[in-house]
Amino acid sequence: MDLKLLRLLDALYATRSVTRTAERMELSQPTVSIGLARLRKMLSDPLFVRTSEGMQPTPRTEDLMPSVRQVLSGMSQLISSASHFDAATSERTFRIFMTDASHITLMPRLFAHVHALAPGIRLEAATIGPNMAAELQSGEANLALGLIPGLEAGFYQQALFDQDWICLANPRHPRLGAKLTLKTYLSEAHVGIVSGTGATLLDKALQKAGQQRQVQLALPGFLGLSAILLSSDLIATLPRHIGETLAHAAGLRVFPSPLPIEGFTVKQYWHTRFHHDPANRWLRAVCSTLFLQTQRKKSKAE
Repeated sequence: MDLKLLRLLDALYATRSVTRTAERMELSQPTVSIGLARLRKMLSDPLFVRTSEGMQPTPRTEDLMPSVRQVLSGMSQLISSASHFDAATSERTFRIFMTDASHITLMPRLFAHVHALAPGIRLEAATIGPNMAAELQSGEANLALGLIPGLEAGFYQQALFDQDWICLANPRHPRLGAKLTLKTYLSEAHVGIVSGTGATLLDKALQKAGQQRQVQLALPGFLGLSAILLSSDLIATLPRHIGETLAHAAGLRVFPSPLPIEGFTVKQYWHTRFHHDPANRWLRAVCSTLFLQTQRKKSKAE
């Protein structure tokens, strides 16, 4: 069987779509349809059936895929061992899963660095969701950055930097003195970021202390947070990296968190299939250079 047909079968299984497979493999839709017809004839099975949820694999396809991906993984390692990635001339697109905090704190530095070294490379930020692991495995995405529990089996990870917690407030807040005490913290109204693993850590800290915040405004992410704090007397509790970035840009006041909250480590994650791929290794090295360096500088300063 032609190796191209195996790649086509893998792409169809990952995307469940002739159109998306054609885009991913840079082929025309008729070419993909012809390839699928050849596969169906060779394997004596429909392989995929059209449904309201897209093209769903048949049991025969499900049985075949572990072997197909084993062959493709072996070929990928064989080819990558002798291949070379030239970032300066590449026009590749790298797709990276990120939290919305990383859009603000990590992406600007990452894009500026990549654009200076490799102006032809494009970056795409993807929202963390239930399909993340599958897309990293299939190659539709290349990397995940952030605090992302659940990416263990089949994935490598590298710790980049540690995070603790701070509070932000309007610099003209009428009731905050030189220090934010726990008593004042609990008596004031808050704006809460209600999504993500970080929010879970904050909730656990409040439960452990047997306390509650007065959350008057709940947000799904950090968009608009600075403007809200500047136009109100609300307090925000958030990880240091995003907090200091917002505070610096908007002139917000920063306080150490008076509530003990468990810290966490921001990491980069990638699937085992692409551990030796030169292009993916280059991207991971860029992230390591940029963000591990940030942590080293912070440690020296402390």
